[in-house]
Amino acid sequence: MSMPKQLRDESDFKQLPDDVPVMATIADIEEKRGFIDYYVFVTEVKTKGGNKYLIYRRYREFSQLHQMLETKYSTEGSESPALGTWSLPTLPGKIYIGNKSDIAESRIPELNVYMKKLLALSWLLLDEGLRMFFYQSDMDRMQQPRALRRLRPPTRKVKTVKEKMEREMDLFSSPRAEVLFDFHGSGEAELNLRRGQLVFLLRQVNTDWLEGTVNELTGIFPQSFVKIIKPLPPSDRDAEGGHTYSCLRCFLLRPDATDARDVCVQEALGSQPAYKELLSRMRTVFQEEDIALNYRDQDGELVRILDDEDVLLMIRQCRLQPSTKGRPVNQFPWELHVSLGPDRSVYTPYWQEEENTSA
Repeated sequence: MSMPKQLRDESDFKQLPDDVPVMATIADIEEKRGFIDYYVFVTEVKTKGGNKYLIYRRYREFSQLHQMLETKYSTEGSESPALGTWSLPTLPGKIYIGNKSDIAESRIPELNVYMKKLLALSWLLLDEGLRMFFYQSDMDRMQQPRALRRLRPPTRKVKTVKEKMEREMDLFSSPRAEVLFDFHGSGEAELNLRRGQLVFLLRQVNTDWLEGTVNELTGIFPQSFVKIIKPLPPSDRDAEGGHTYSCLRCFLLRPDATDARDVCVQEALGSQPAYKELLSRMRTVFQEEDIALNYRDQDGELVRILDDEDVLLMIRQCRLQPSTKGRPVNQFPWELHVSLGPDRSVYTPYWQEEENTSA
């Protein structure tokens, strides 16, 4: 499709198709949890024909769109008309320091202004890259929107004494546990707990981990850190039921000992994480910066993972191996072995291991 050179007056705008986006407003931000945690901007798009729908975009997708438009419509690549008048708006820059939620929240006003100015450039509305960015994909349609708080007017909540009493009675009839020891979560999916707190239980993640809520925060925590006051009903403890979390068994190989962990993520068991995502998550879990990722092959030898292709090879090899008996139904079939960067002793050749055993 060729790009029209002039679409400036009202008559030209009327000639545009009804499905072109003409307005976009960020309705909310939502946290997406997986091997790494990030936020998406839930954006309501309005088309020229009056249709409205929601799309879910990360900041990096805004950045990729802007880079594409700059490359295509820079002062040298003169596809845009009257560049002196119709320059591209400025995208808010990257922020590297701060809480992810606060950063995403602070970007909303600037991104709203950016989209408003961008969609005001009528000569740009038929650009294929722009239309694909604002197009509602099948993945967008499958999403379940939450509060959409920025599309709703503020309301005043009035709680009666009766409602408060009913709420308190309901809480103390709920499954709950008392925290026995302080627990510091290693990721955003894990709760921070203090001794003596009351945690309301939501589900059994696996034999070792529970999901619950405390101080209006929801996350997972080890069952061994709490004392069950009222257990979950059988339906929420059934290992065959659907699971919010999948568990990954990982090991930190130290010279003096091995530290085993079950890391829980909101990813399907068949998903293939990126190498950088796994590396970032393991650094957070084990609080070690200089590490290497590995897996054990069919002969039990340690193989280092260096990129996404190695991750794919690990997953394929694990699928060929017989499944381990007693593995929880929501546990990944592959395991990660994390070694410290300078430590090469974990890669002792097989023939040397035999020699040491014989001696």
